[in-house]
Amino acid sequence: MSKKIIVGISGGVDSSVAAMLLKEEGYNVEALFMKNWNDYEDDGKCLWEHDVEDAMLVCDKLNIPLNTVDLSKKYWEKVFKEFLDEYKKGRTPNPDVLCNREIKFKAFLEYAKKLGAEKIATGHYSCLKKENGISQLLKSFDVNKDQSYFLCQLNQNQLNNSLFPIGRLCKTDVRKLAKKSGLATHNKKDSTGICFIGEQPFRAFLSKFITPKPGLIKTVDEKLIGEHEGIFFYTLGQRQGLGIGGVKNTKDAPWYVIKKDITKNELIVAQDHDHPMLHNKNLTVIDINWISGKMPALPFRCKAKCRYRQSDQDCVIEKNENNRLFISFDSTQRAITPGQFIVFYEKNVCLGGGIIDSTN
Repeated sequence: MSKKIIVGISGGVDSSVAAMLLKEEGYNVEALFMKNWNDYEDDGKCLWEHDVEDAMLVCDKLNIPLNTVDLSKKYWEKVFKEFLDEYKKGRTPNPDVLCNREIKFKAFLEYAKKLGAEKIATGHYSCLKKENGISQLLKSFDVNKDQSYFLCQLNQNQLNNSLFPIGRLCKTDVRKLAKKSGLATHNKKDSTGICFIGEQPFRAFLSKFITPKPGLIKTVDEKLIGEHEGIFFYTLGQRQGLGIGGVKNTKDAPWYVIKKDITKNELIVAQDHDHPMLHNKNLTVIDINWISGKMPALPFRCKAKCRYRQSDQDCVIEKNENNRLFISFDSTQRAITPGQFIVFYEKNVCLGGGIIDSTN
């Protein structure tokens, strides 16, 4: 009997094609739709209902069973509460990384195993390779869609029990395959926004859970030029949404957030996109995960990125003290943001990553 693979199907084109490819390879494929957020849209439907309808169409077309599981309680406890706690501290978290670690490759994996799955599969753009008995996480062939950054907190058990069927395909090819096979999701828009919650007016959404505390906006020389609506709404390097109009005795140029003074509840801004206060070469990292299960000997030279869309940057992991890494980049980095993940690479291999704690 062929191996049973359960695909985490989201109602999008990527997971649809992942399921299709595994079916074509002869696996015994089932799908599992995860309900992780139960808020409602304007039309009265729960946020996930449109997606589960698309998932049903795909599974009917592929003639595979569709299972559903409600993981909303675990999502709240393991992902969303930490997401809110970080924002309350004035940091900028990345819930997608936590969602992968705690939900898609933990809670989902555990549930799939109960259903008899040998492995799970997802529509992530990443690849896997065995090297000396160690599962390596590789960048996808489509460099513009690579999602290894969001998988940096996975461990050996999670990777050993996972498949990424579309990791060697480009997005355009995925859509072509979906269209050729008559999958209803072939032209569906890619999902954006918070993991499993989707696109929402960010300030209104966050204000449901955190009470905004207005404060002052000042320049680097302590000049008061405006008021902010709540310090957690803003992130370092941000230009849009500051609400700063014409300011006397200043040039006609955009303003940027260059510092968040949490103690005083003040935003510090400047008109220089490349203001020195926005640039750093050194940072500290906490909650570090090494995908291989073993930290390399330090000091260790590799590449890293401090945000998803950033290109790989040369750096040295200098030392480890009390489970805190100290990183030094070869060149200055703009708007390194506490709360975000830094992810380490050696060529196309994702080594792991952790949460940026501070800059110095």
